[in-house]
Amino acid sequence: MRFYVNVFVAALLWATTAQAQPDRWQQQISYNMDVRLNVQTNILQGKQQIQYTNNSPDTLHEIYFHLYWNAFQPNSSMDVRSRELGTKVVGRNRDGSDRLDWDGRVKDRISQLKPNEIGYCRIQSITLNGVTLKGKEYETIIKFDLPKPILPKQTVSIQTQFEAQVPVQIRRSGRDNAEGVRYSMSQWYPKVVEYDYTGWTPNPYIAREFYGVWGDYDVNITLDKSYKIGASGVLQNAAAIGWGYDKPGTPLKDIAGETRSWRFTAKKVHDFVWAADPGYQHITRKPDNGPLLHFIFKSDKADDANWVSTANECARAYPFMKDLFGAYPWPEYSFIQGGDGGMEYAMATLIKTASLGTAIHEWMHSWYQHLMGTNESLYAWMDEGFTSYGESVVTQYLKGGTGFALADEYRGYIALAKGKFEEPMSTHADHFATNYAYSTAAYSKGAVFLGQLGYVIGDSLLKKTLHAYYDAWKFKHPNPNDFVRVAEKVSGMELDWYKEYMLYTTKTIDYAIDSLWMEDNYTLVRIKRLGEMPMPVDVTLTFKDSTTEQHYVPLNLTYGEKPAESTAPRVVYPAQRWTHREMIIRTNRRINEIISVEIDASQRLADIERKNNKLELKW
Repeated sequence: MRFYVNVFVAALLWATTAQAQPDRWQQQISYNMDVRLNVQTNILQGKQQIQYTNNSPDTLHEIYFHLYWNAFQPNSSMDVRSRELGTKVVGRNRDGSDRLDWDGRVKDRISQLKPNEIGYCRIQSITLNGVTLKGKEYETIIKFDLPKPILPKQTVSIQTQFEAQVPVQIRRSGRDNAEGVRYSMSQWYPKVVEYDYTGWTPNPYIAREFYGVWGDYDVNITLDKSYKIGASGVLQNAAAIGWGYDKPGTPLKDIAGETRSWRFTAKKVHDFVWAADPGYQHITRKPDNGPLLHFIFKSDKADDANWVSTANECARAYPFMKDLFGAYPWPEYSFIQGGDGGMEYAMATLIKTASLGTAIHEWMHSWYQHLMGTNESLYAWMDEGFTSYGESVVTQYLKGGTGFALADEYRGYIALAKGKFEEPMSTHADHFATNYAYSTAAYSKGAVFLGQLGYVIGDSLLKKTLHAYYDAWKFKHPNPNDFVRVAEKVSGMELDWYKEYMLYTTKTIDYAIDSLWMEDNYTLVRIKRLGEMPMPVDVTLTFKDSTTEQHYVPLNLTYGEKPAESTAPRVVYPAQRWTHREMIIRTNRRINEIISVEIDASQRLADIERKNNKLELKW
């Protein structure tokens, strides 16, 4: 009876949560940009007309812009930080040599750039409501003190002229990458810094990722007419361009003159990316009830079939993604070959190759970054971890795999936790002591956070949590508390303890089977907690006749119980107090009928020592 009551309450809470819409103000921005790229000099000239609305309750006395490409200069903060981390030993390579903590894409390459290879972005002039502003540059951030403040609810008009030099491909953006893509144009324009409930967030560009203001983009790009472009948004002059944007299979239209202009618009996004190359190919796919998908890549007869396969698989994946995470809200999405690996942007991604896993990972960022828009500097795990969770679940579906989809993420996290480099997941992304600790915390432990939450509340309620989170927090920059509160409302359980242990500590989980014995015609099993993080405990007993029993010991800190997750008989025990390290489960089956005892047969518990989780008995 208790099980059915809990399910009813959880369902009611979830329905209520789905309808509730948190009220968190958001700044509003629109960019109208006209830019021209000289493909001989690699210099970009641009003009911006920006409408910025201060929806906060605060009066703004200054405004900040990102100038990302200034990082690609010798002795920049990105350069020095990369070279410093490259001196740290974080393990051993297979040949026995030291494994250094380089970001292999950057290493010391910035320090070697010549003047015509560096990147820069310079605001040449700027006015706000017609008044000229003077700024102070802090490398990749420029600050303008305002002669007249921006009041709450006020909209202001900002005009800029800027110049940028496209750097040699180093990190995410640049020219002439290893695959031969001429231009990968990401983080390429002066971008207004986000102002949120914490104030201005002028994070310098050191290594990690991004945070931005949702708004509308109208971007006109002019360059040599032989170049083909993939970009964020929807091409507005498709009839004049051709090349499959007007209808599948059409060629790039011939025009008089030496240059061509492409106009893209994107609504309610917080960034804009584009890439250009004369040798691009273009194919499209349209999933049922889904967005139009563009695949733009360099023609290579040996690899074209892989791009076609990836295009087909992405289209096949969408209904599953929509069911699990919610509908993709924009009309189009572009997979564009470029950059130096995979990097997500609004309505588009730059990907190095036709790797299906990378394509799915970057597309999943449309949900867990571009739709939610968490502050990636503070909560990288909410971006990369949730995305890694989605990538693993979706790719397993596509491949028809069975077993635990997150096994690799758990192995990565456990290796970090058992070593000496782990730092709390709440550490600012740029301030981890090693790239290794950052990447494993953000990607692997972030995925573990979700996978293990399914263990705590049940996978069925985790799925409902993801949908309720989507409904409540899209376009609102949620933080960890916001996500956990949704999970609490859906599950009817308290989860602050889970958030605190997982985010703010490096304490680990280790439960062990201690002993079995008979007493008063019952078989008793003692379970001990050896680790410092308490958890609810699932124990599976398997008998000689192939039947099983599930034994579930809730944790008192949850003030609730998860629903049964299988049809096997389940025994629910009184909640275990977190201060107590031992628990005893019992069955009326005799000890010599038992062939195995296993803690968490689902593998979702991030126990760092699984060898003591299972006992097999030979009778």
